[in-house]
Amino acid sequence: MDTGSISWVITATALVLFMTPGVAFFYGGLVKAKSVVSMMMMSFGALGLIGVLWILYGFSMSAVESPWQFAGNPFADFGLGALATGETANTDLLGATYGATFAIITVALISGAVADRAKFGSWMIFAGVWATLVYFPVAAWVWGGGWIMSLGETLGLPNAIDYAGGTAVHINAGAAALALALVLGKRVGFQKGITKPHNVPLVLIGAAVLWFGWFGFNAGAEWLNGLENVGLIVVNTLGATAAAILGWMIVEKFKDGKATSVGAASGAVAGLVAITPACASLEPGWALLLGVVAGAVCALAIELKFKFGFDDSLDVVGIHLVGGLIGTLYLGFFAIDTGLFTGGDLGQLAVQAIAAFAVLVYSFGVALLLGFAIEKTIGFRIKNEDEVAGIDTVLHGEEGYALDRV
Repeated sequence: MDTGSISWVITATALVLFMTPGVAFFYGGLVKAKSVVSMMMMSFGALGLIGVLWILYGFSMSAVESPWQFAGNPFADFGLGALATGETANTDLLGATYGATFAIITVALISGAVADRAKFGSWMIFAGVWATLVYFPVAAWVWGGGWIMSLGETLGLPNAIDYAGGTAVHINAGAAALALALVLGKRVGFQKGITKPHNVPLVLIGAAVLWFGWFGFNAGAEWLNGLENVGLIVVNTLGATAAAILGWMIVEKFKDGKATSVGAASGAVAGLVAITPACASLEPGWALLLGVVAGAVCALAIELKFKFGFDDSLDVVGIHLVGGLIGTLYLGFFAIDTGLFTGGDLGQLAVQAIAAFAVLVYSFGVALLLGFAIEKTIGFRIKNEDEVAGIDTVLHGEEGYALDRV
């Protein structure tokens, strides 16, 4: 590999790793002041735990030899010793490290659904087991030679498209988030408007960090293709996100009478989520339309928790699950050459739908069973009185804002 490509993948890896602290900032600003440490620690806990598990056995599980193999052998290269001594160790280890950053942020995203009420130790157990049973195998299905990667060939249809993680990251995390929200139940006094972001600037900083890092998230893997489509990916990552901000703010203005900064930040994230699977497969004009649609629909989707009575604290379902589904299915209509309205037929939509809903059902089912198992044994949810008092000092012995009192 040439030095330019090596430099780019190192840069992209750093960008994507930085996104998990971005999630911590984004989520941290949205919760109560007495929960900000707990919220951010769930992201940093994922950084530590999933990074280690990926090197030990997650990377080995993320590639398969047969399309119908569930996952790779976790002991095939435990600790990456063989990879580090192979003839192509330099590039192989770069690829493994880049993949680790995706595993880390996928797990961190789930935490937003259980803000203000989850035990940290229980979260860490869930994170490690869910990554092992769900993320590592799903990464193999989508990118590592698994059944989703081979679905088009199997059915005689176009290949399923998930360039950077619509199914493997966002639908996967969003479905698990819904399951955990159901397991842990509603926050004390749950109703519309009961909690407001305690630090709006922190939310905007988090959204900015995410958008910054997302260029590595979407365009990073192009080092494998000689950066052939990097221009298209970059412009779509900008355009869809910008359009989604507008879509969200327009809906917010009509619905609530005001466009908010938190809404603009949330719209940006919704656009980033939607363009993730589609960034290399849409013309820029269709990417703009996708952004508007994703921003508008996700702005409406976050209200579903009040209608159906589940407490997804920070709208992981409304943004990541719904946005991931929109971006993944949108390709069935507008993917270059294969979309229904861009030269193809319903085949692209069929494989997109099969992939999306298979991952959704699998992730939700495993997360639901795992969450219930943790809740019924060591407990997943904190005591109500601790939730009301603020969980930072209870769980971590720290305060986010320990201001001197005169």
